Amino acid sequence: MLQRLVHLLPPGVRAFLRRIPLLVRIYGWLRRGKAIRERYVFTGLTVVAIVLGMAATESRAWAPPAALVLTVVGGGLLLKVRTLVALLVVVVAMTAYNAADDPAEVGPGTIATLLITAVLALTLARTRQQLGVQGLRGDSMLLELRDRLRRQGELPELPEGWDAQVVMLQAGGSSFGGDFVVSARTGDILEVALVDVSGKGTDAGTRALMLSGAFGGLLGSVQPDRFLPACNDYLHRQRWDEGFVTAVHLQVDLATGEYTVESAGHPPAVQFDAGTGTWQVSSAKGVVLGVVPDLRCEPERGTLRPGDALLLYTDGLVESPGRDLDAGIDRLLGEAERLVPQGFRKGAKELVQTMAAARDDDCALVLIWRT
Repeated sequence: MLQRLVHLLPPGVRAFLRRIPLLVRIYGWLRRGKAIRERYVFTGLTVVAIVLGMAATESRAWAPPAALVLTVVGGGLLLKVRTLVALLVVVVAMTAYNAADDPAEVGPGTIATLLITAVLALTLARTRQQLGVQGLRGDSMLLELRDRLRRQGELPELPEGWDAQVVMLQAGGSSFGGDFVVSARTGDILEVALVDVSGKGTDAGTRALMLSGAFGGLLGSVQPDRFLPACNDYLHRQRWDEGFVTAVHLQVDLATGEYTVESAGHPPAVQFDAGTGTWQVSSAKGVVLGVVPDLRCEPERGTLRPGDALLLYTDGLVESPGRDLDAGIDRLLGEAERLVPQGFRKGAKELVQTMAAARDDDCALVLIWRT
């Protein structure tokens, strides 16, 4: 097939290729060896570059010399670095051919455009080659990972009399962040873990993607009181040295409303007591994950009655540079007062947006309540 494509080129073009020493090897490469996708793409782009270069000598209006940039962009998306360099040789040869025909049409602007595009194409090709993907497959893989992380953050269906809301907001409008939620329900037992990986945006998002799968597998597979210690053991086995990880783990009996909260260096959970109309800060505490080999947490136990709610959140909602954490929690509870008259489901997203407005950090909130 490749040989037929080569022979379809006009005799003048084939002779032109043979006269340029740098292209002799490319011409021979096209005529021998196993036909693979890379060669088909290279052949197509080479033919396009030659056609555009030859056409530019006939009609500048329909085929300006700068049109060769299209083949460079295509090569950056579809070719490996070595093959892209060969395509760039063809593009340089056709640009020189056009300049020899009419020097006025190939000015500094055209050369600068081709040069900048070539550098960007080489950078893109090198990145794709390191990832082992072709075209825009790398972007689609990231989208799939992002969607999977979001699906993991969806809580399981709750029985009548219970409701929940998960709100996540990444820094800078990024699709990835360092906060994630994993949950599992076995019978009447609901387990939810809110995890915060240090950093923000895409940098923290890559680590969050890795940990979400591991922590999601542990949740529901180990005894609830062993979940955070198991996460801590996992981080120690990985020799985690890219910042810290905090987490809060909640276990709720959906039949009785009894719950247990455990924290590993995470901001304290808060409970809304419908009887008194106040928010109470949890006393559960523990060390950040991955710091000590034997993690010991001090859990807090309580009961959610009809109208009560439990709020889990990350430090992005309450921490501000130069301000005390308690001041941020007080402000959060003040804003949370508006949740009650508005309804928890309607007010949760508004609460996150209000608290995150003055911060550039990943924010997450999990709200569970009895109706």
